[in-house]
Amino acid sequence: MKALRTHAVGGPETLTLDEIDSPVPSKGQVLVAVKACAINFPDTLMIRDLYQFKPERPYAPGGEIAGVVEAVGEGVTRWKIGDKVLCGTGNGGLAEKIVVDQGRLFAIPDGVSFETASAILMTYGTNIHGLKDRGHIKAGDTLLVLGAAGGVGIAAVELGKAWGARVIAAVSSEEKAATAREAGADDVVIYPTGALDKGQQRALTDAFKAACGPDGANLIYDVVGGDYSEPALRAIAWEGRFLVVGFPAGIAKMPLNLTLLKSCDICGVFWGAFTAREPEKNAAHIAELFALLKAGKIAPRISQTFPLERGGEAIKLLEDRKALGKVVVTIGA
Repeated sequence: MKALRTHAVGGPETLTLDEIDSPVPSKGQVLVAVKACAINFPDTLMIRDLYQFKPERPYAPGGEIAGVVEAVGEGVTRWKIGDKVLCGTGNGGLAEKIVVDQGRLFAIPDGVSFETASAILMTYGTNIHGLKDRGHIKAGDTLLVLGAAGGVGIAAVELGKAWGARVIAAVSSEEKAATAREAGADDVVIYPTGALDKGQQRALTDAFKAACGPDGANLIYDVVGGDYSEPALRAIAWEGRFLVVGFPAGIAKMPLNLTLLKSCDICGVFWGAFTAREPEKNAAHIAELFALLKAGKIAPRISQTFPLERGGEAIKLLEDRKALGKVVVTIGA
């Protein structure tokens, strides 16, 4: 079988399309023929050894797949050959086949494409955990989303609207602003790219405050980090919740006196660890997401698809922060 693998630390251009033996499922495992693999920001970090998990090389990146059960190992009772499934894999998804533990799989509902199914788990899973479990979102809240045109950001906009929040989308271009508005954002703030000086940070704070209104943002969903985090925190409401999700612009250093002045919380959102610690709660979240999908309240926006041999281009698109919505690699079509 074919797999797009990393053999040494480096960028997406270092990935090679290798011919390797097909894996065999062991006891309690399932062999899935991969049909689609969604690309996420951790994929850009992992191949450069910048992520908290560093798999042993060589390995295929790609942590979110959808496909068809091709074989089952001893003791597997939940799945049969031919079942359509999706799974969070951590890595290994950019390959024609992958072996996973049976308990990590979810059934793909009728009528949902492999591409859409592959784009549900990580972005929407992160957001339903972040907004509900960590942010305690409720109808009437004002939600400020940084990086609102990427896969995670658009999902946050959609879910915020589904749960009755007023959503402010913060993005870096007019094109991304249009994408956020299409996803349901009530208002948009366009911020400059690159490092921000103190004057630019103050101007961004003013823009966030103007968009959020006099009471500020009840929830801030920070998918960006860097110089954008503090201006957003300064626009938070009394007893607001600042949700730390990702750091493509760098890890921010926050003035903790602001948490006292606003009596607000800074909360980490680590979906991967949550899924391992609370699998039953995560399964309930996934079921709720598919119900929202069926009701038309969420719809993964897949902006581009790539074949397996061009999977490195898909990863680079995210690395360069040029992706609008989700990017998916299609396999075995």
